[in-house]
This record gives sequence, structure tokens and C-alpha cells, in this order.
Amino acid sequence: MNRKLIIAGVVLLLATSFVFVRCGKSRAAEFQTTSVTRGPITQAVTATGTLNPVVNVQVGSQVSGNIQKLFVDFNSKVKAGDVVAQIDPVLFKATVTQAEGDLASAQAALELAKINATRTQALVSKQNSSQQDLDQAMANLHQAEANLKIKQGALDKAKADLDHCTITSPVDGEVISRSVDVGQTVAASLQAPVIFTIANDLTKMQIDANVAEADVGVVAVDQAVDFTVDAFPARTFHGKVVQVRNAPITVQNVVTYDTVIGVSNPDLKLKPGMTANVSIMIAHRDDVLQIKNAALRYRPADAATTPQQGRTTSSSGGRPVAGRERKSERTVYVLSGNRPKPVQIKTGISDGVVTELLEGLPEGDRIITAELTPALSSSPPANPFGAPRRLP
Repeated sequence: MNRKLIIAGVVLLLATSFVFVRCGKSRAAEFQTTSVTRGPITQAVTATGTLNPVVNVQVGSQVSGNIQKLFVDFNSKVKAGDVVAQIDPVLFKATVTQAEGDLASAQAALELAKINATRTQALVSKQNSSQQDLDQAMANLHQAEANLKIKQGALDKAKADLDHCTITSPVDGEVISRSVDVGQTVAASLQAPVIFTIANDLTKMQIDANVAEADVGVVAVDQAVDFTVDAFPARTFHGKVVQVRNAPITVQNVVTYDTVIGVSNPDLKLKPGMTANVSIMIAHRDDVLQIKNAALRYRPADAATTPQQGRTTSSSGGRPVAGRERKSERTVYVLSGNRPKPVQIKTGISDGVVTELLEGLPEGDRIITAELTPALSSSPPANPFGAPRRLP
């Protein structure tokens, strides 16, 4: 009876081990794949910027005083030379009157100095006066002439200040900002105070976009630009790069460059100050083979790869850079039976989601993008009924 129980136990143990081994060997890796497709690809550099008028004039005051009248307000249309504000001119009129009196006095002094010089010169010729008296008379004459010029300059300045009390628009355009009210005092002692901001033509605007230093090398004049604004999220606007400025902008050790993008705004939907999400078109391909970028990143668990294999990185820290040229030779994996098989391909531009396939695979081939079940290890599975391993 005991022998039968022992034989039955041994048979059960062998059967359990056999089933465990068979189940372990039957586990096969499962893979997620994608096809080589065909379609358009656009490689772009993304940035953010602010919409501004192309010509934006700040109208200020060259004299200090109280604002007596305002002739325009927000959104007013103006022409060059139109009066937009008036500063109280009472004090300036008084200064002009005083300067005119000083000038008249200087003219009278000059006439007297001329008479004295002529009389003294006649007396010297008759030897009835000394040469010293003549020299003094001529010096007085020259001083009177110089004083007349000084008084004339003071009068001209007083008249100019009086004219500056009337503030006019220097350009045709639209008032987009008003900074003062009637009765407010403006002080122009240190700097000219801004009274109005006038945009010359809101149908032509520009975006000042901050492009990162890693991407600015591929940005060039006349490249096409698509952008959106928060006010119209479903609409895509278009523009063109007109200037890439060389002056760096450094904020918290991040270096960017101002890229000016010309924008047409015929319907006046775009307004100054709006934030634009910009995509600068670096390259475009129509009807080309393409693969998912996930396929470029996939590596089998037992593949010997370098840390940077299958990834395009920048020289400054390892993040993918959309605007840079990508490596042309890459390795992807296709299924050969139940095992991944490496295939060398050549790639072109990328939009961050798909990459152009130049050669290496035909259209429709399936490429591995992920491994759903880890492959079976080469070592046999441990027997749960086996004896415990002894520690050394």
C-alpha cells in the first residue's frame, strides 16, 4: 500500500513538472507592429510670439503742461497732421510775448550802439576822441549784435514751445492706446510722456517669435509659417519669415533669437498683443514612404545598443530637436517568424510623429513598435517542486 502511494506521488510530481516546462516553453513574445505607409510630411520649428503692428508710433509731448483737449480716443482713425491733443498754451503765449519784448529791446540797443560807433569814429578822424573810445564803441556794437541773436533765439524757442502745445499725428493710422485724460498734467522734463500709441496699418502685422538657439540654424527668410491664436483656435493663419535678427535674447540662461514673421490681416481679426503659436515650415515632402517614430525607438531586450541608438538628440542635453537634420541610417525591426529581425534603413525629414523612409523597406511592411510580452529567457524555468538551491 505504501509502495503504491509512493509510485503515485512520483508520477504526479513528474506530470506536474512536465506540464510546467511545456507551459513555460510555449510562452512566445507578442509584438505591436505598424505598417510602412505613404503620405505627406512637413518638418517644422515651433515657437511662440506676439502680434504687433509693423509701424507702431508712440505720440508724446515735448513740453510740460495740462491737457486741455483730446480730439481722438481709442480706435479713432487719424491722418498725418491731424490734431489729437491740446496742451494749455497760456504760459507759453506769455513766454512768447516776453521774448518779443526782449528782442525789441535788443534791437533798440543795437541801433544805439551803431549810432555811438559811427559818432565815435567821426570824432577820432577829427582827432577829437581817442582810439580807446572808438574801440569801446565798436565792442559795444558787437555785443549788441550778439545780444540781438540771443533774444531772437529765445523768441524762436518760445514760439516752438507754443506750437508743441498742439499735438498732431505723425502718421496715418488708428489709435490703439490712450494714456492721459483731460486735465491731467504731463511732465516732459526727463523724458517725453506717451499720450497716444498709433498703429500705422493694422492690415499688415508682424509676429516677433522667440526661436530657440537649437533651431535657429535652419530658419531662413521667406520660409512659410502657419500659426494659431487663442481667439480663433480652429483657424490657421499664414505668414512668411521676413527677418531673423542676430541679437540674442537671454532669459534664465535660455537663449532665443527674435524672428520677425510678416502677416496679412485684411479682415482685422488679428489684434495687437495676441499670442501666436508658430510653426515655421523647414521642409515638406508629398507622397513619400513614412514610418512611425515609435518603430525607430524600439529595441529588443537582448539587442546590444548604445544609449543614443535610435534617437536623434541635440548636443546640449539629449532632447529631440525637430528643426535639425536627423541621422540618415537607422535600424528598425521586422518580424521573422516569432523573432525580431533588424533591418537597416535610411530616413529623411520628420514631423515628430512620423519619419520619411528613403530606402530599406517597401510600402506595407510591418515594423515592430513595442513588445507586449517579454520573450522567454534562455534559461529553463525553476521547478517549484525541486530542492532548494544551497547557498555557498
